[in-house]
Amino acid sequence: MVVFEIVLKKPMDEIEVVSFDAEGTLVTPDFSYGIWYEAIPELYARREGIEFERAREIVSEEYQKVGSQRLEWYDIGYWFSHFDLGAPDSVIERFKRKVRYYPEVHDVLLSLNGRYKLIVASGTPMELLPCLLHGIESYFANIFSSISHYGQLKEPDFYFKVCRSLEIQPNQVVHIGDNWQFDFLNARQAGICAFHLDRKREAGYQHSLTDLAQLKVNLISYGG
Repeated sequence: MVVFEIVLKKPMDEIEVVSFDAEGTLVTPDFSYGIWYEAIPELYARREGIEFERAREIVSEEYQKVGSQRLEWYDIGYWFSHFDLGAPDSVIERFKRKVRYYPEVHDVLLSLNGRYKLIVASGTPMELLPCLLHGIESYFANIFSSISHYGQLKEPDFYFKVCRSLEIQPNQVVHIGDNWQFDFLNARQAGICAFHLDRKREAGYQHSLTDLAQLKVNLISYGG
């Protein structure tokens, strides 16, 4: 059985809430990739009368100019306005079919449900979260979007606000997500027991988990 040092430093019987990031943690990137790198370039190519691949290059360059440290990066409304593509509603509806959950997700949520209060703490706007969580939403007592609810990225202050909303202390929360800065470092800075999820084993961090089943093992083994 793999037990991680970061868990041993905090008794699991203190934990009341388990918090999950959404994209890359519960949900595969297929839905988002389809919108950002298929639908938007396709609409832009049609509007500009250019080839799809050229349109994707232009669109990707515009994304990079903004960068993932700004709110606009995550805002589908901003990008549809930026490229003058109209409203995103029909595209969101069309790409629902691409939503996929990682293989262990249902089992993990089912096992933890009832033992802990489960929540989602995501940087994805609320325009997209209902689509992403449609098949598993019933497991979660609360769904928080840092951008839609608080107008910020997943900074330490976001996690403080989530805890205040739940009327709980940070040391009673476990959070897991795939972004080293936003899900791990910032959550830990807020006093939360955080896990980094590295599904592709690319980051090389010593205490990263490779799937949610490892989180379940730690929580159930040490939380009773």
